[in-house]
Amino acid sequence: MAVALEIGDANNLDGNNNSGKITLSVLITCIVAASGGLIFGYDIGISGGVTTMPSFLETFFPSVAKQAAEAKNTNMYCMYDSHALTLFTSSLYIAGLVASPVASRLIATTGRKNVMMLGGCIFFAGAALNGLAANVLMLILGRLMLGFGVGFNNQATPVYLSEVAPPKWRGAFSTGFQFFNGIGVLSANCINFFVAKHSWGWRLSLGLASVPAAIMTIGALCILDTPSSLVERGKLVEARQSLIKIRGNKSNVDDELADLVNSSELAKAAHEPLKTIFERRNRPHLVMAIAIPFFQQFTGIGVVAFYTPVVFSSVGSGQDSALTAAIVLGAVNLGSILVSTVVVDRYGRRLLFIIGGIQMFICQVLQALRRSPRAMTYCYSFSCASMLLVSAGLGILLPCSFLVKSFL
Repeated sequence: MAVALEIGDANNLDGNNNSGKITLSVLITCIVAASGGLIFGYDIGISGGVTTMPSFLETFFPSVAKQAAEAKNTNMYCMYDSHALTLFTSSLYIAGLVASPVASRLIATTGRKNVMMLGGCIFFAGAALNGLAANVLMLILGRLMLGFGVGFNNQATPVYLSEVAPPKWRGAFSTGFQFFNGIGVLSANCINFFVAKHSWGWRLSLGLASVPAAIMTIGALCILDTPSSLVERGKLVEARQSLIKIRGNKSNVDDELADLVNSSELAKAAHEPLKTIFERRNRPHLVMAIAIPFFQQFTGIGVVAFYTPVVFSSVGSGQDSALTAAIVLGAVNLGSILVSTVVVDRYGRRLLFIIGGIQMFICQVLQALRRSPRAMTYCYSFSCASMLLVSAGLGILLPCSFLVKSFL
């Protein structure tokens, strides 16, 4: 990934100064690559909504459906105390955890584009298996395949975007992954709302995950791999062609190509490169590369993003209200991502980290201090308001997290 950092410097050497030039080719390429965010976003939005559908629970988790029917006047949260249901939701993320280190190696040896296509194909197969599931085993296998697809895609796409985007607008282009992620979440929430009343609704919700997978996979077939990746694998002719295509036919790409080749040779010449990560000069990068995703996940964004309908059902709202709340939160998150995309290159990543982090901190503390309100309507309203602000803060903070990590 260090190679991606060198592109900006190389462009500054170019006499035409194309560091800020946005060509039609690079725009289309980045849109296609960023559409990989649809895969992860759709799965984030679909899971929580499907687990609130009575037809889904009655088919695969009858004990949970029975508890739901008996929990009308008790704690709604208790109805979700099911190991099988927990395995259904968590299996994807376990598979993604296993796939991530494998994907990291494949990205270096086979290229960013190939890993994106591989992830898309695996995700497509998993979505089809889930949509046609006849038992819990098929559901779990499908979710595991989805997890591998997400793991491969989430590793390759941010790197691809950071290496292809014009240096001047790299922040905005790189947040495109999170923008499409937000579109995927919102789309999934809307689909859940409209099909929830039908007995086959859960099949449509789960099966339609194949659509974003097909979009990204087919799109990846039509784009070139990044110049950095091609240079790393010794394909200098293809790397030059890729540079000409994304920078424009009239651009002088020789200096940038030479810079990429030099960076690649330095990386290959390093003895025991894994140990260099722990050297004193690289420790700040190592700390940030670990701390950003760690604290990002421990803010509780998983609860907000994955289980929004379940959370609102647990505080007493009906199914329609819970799914509507998920749509509203998804829209707020998407709007915040748009704001982040517009201002990230103008005001920097640090400011957005501070704004998003403070907003999420205050709202989550207020929500934690809430003490059994007298009226359930007040409880629901308070939860809506606080989670809206948390979602807005998440929309500002999360794109910067992906962006900074892709450069470390």
